[in-house]
Amino acid sequence: MSTAPWISAQTQQLLAQRGHAWLLQGPSGLGQYSLALALVRAWLCDQPTPAGACGHCGGCHAVDVRANADLCVLMPETVMLELGWPLPEKAQSDIDDKKRKASKEIRVDAMRDAVEFCQRTSARGRGKAVLVYPAERMNQITANALLKTLEEPPGDVRFVLASEASHQLLPTIRSRCIAHTMAWPEPAPSLDWLQAQGVSDGEAPLLLRAAGGRPQDAALFAQAGRSGKSWSLLPKAVARGDVGAIAGFSPPQVVDALQKLCHDLMALQAGAAPRFFAAADLPAAVPVAALSDWWQELADTARTVEHPFNAGLMLESLVSRAHNALNSRAPTRP
Repeated sequence: MSTAPWISAQTQQLLAQRGHAWLLQGPSGLGQYSLALALVRAWLCDQPTPAGACGHCGGCHAVDVRANADLCVLMPETVMLELGWPLPEKAQSDIDDKKRKASKEIRVDAMRDAVEFCQRTSARGRGKAVLVYPAERMNQITANALLKTLEEPPGDVRFVLASEASHQLLPTIRSRCIAHTMAWPEPAPSLDWLQAQGVSDGEAPLLLRAAGGRPQDAALFAQAGRSGKSWSLLPKAVARGDVGAIAGFSPPQVVDALQKLCHDLMALQAGAAPRFFAAADLPAAVPVAALSDWWQELADTARTVEHPFNAGLMLESLVSRAHNALNSRAPTRP
């Protein structure tokens, strides 16, 4: 995925700042990880420019192949596997042998390794970097260990924390970082960038709408095989109770889609324009009370959706509850 122009502009802006720790914050799909990686590449580049890394030197190549000895990434094991970062040998062995599943939070063992990394001398002489993403996936113990390192940082280490829920971080961690709120790109450059990623002219606007204007989320939708047409058909299909409308969706993705649908219906009831779907694609008006109850159900489900007892039954239940909510009618007066 090529670097988006708004990420390049923010990279140049942040490289001009002085400091030892940055916190990149904002909603998902705006490129926190991409910006964090661009900063790391520039810090460890042998021939950096004000615009960022050169992209050709040994330092850049080592980052690109996930083998730079001066870079430590702190991520949940699930995210590391998804993004192509190698796990420590023991962790990979335990997962391969099915002794445990890949962790969805940043493990304490990984933080201990990072603390030891910070004490070592730079291997390439360009200093060292620690990339934490998503930073909100640290538990209390891990966060406190990072806090101590941020309070007493070794002179040649720089930190970049990337988060899609920075309010969940310890206030003391936030206060020790230079905060940067991610820029929200305009629709025109977002569409141009999506088309450069191979998304068709017809699909790009629909997927950008489905992602709420967040181009990287829209690109991920396209990579997952989602189509703009299927997204447009989803509201009325769910209203009919058609489970096939969410075929291929994981439970978290279903909850996200239903929350977007509920949001748009509530927006219409308030006289506002829908954000994620076209108004013509939405089912008939639903009473506010029913939408409010459904929203609360979805919010409750979202807290445990990554650990379903039975994913198939959960999906059927979600569609059934959506069908009931979307077919509610206001009580008639006597």
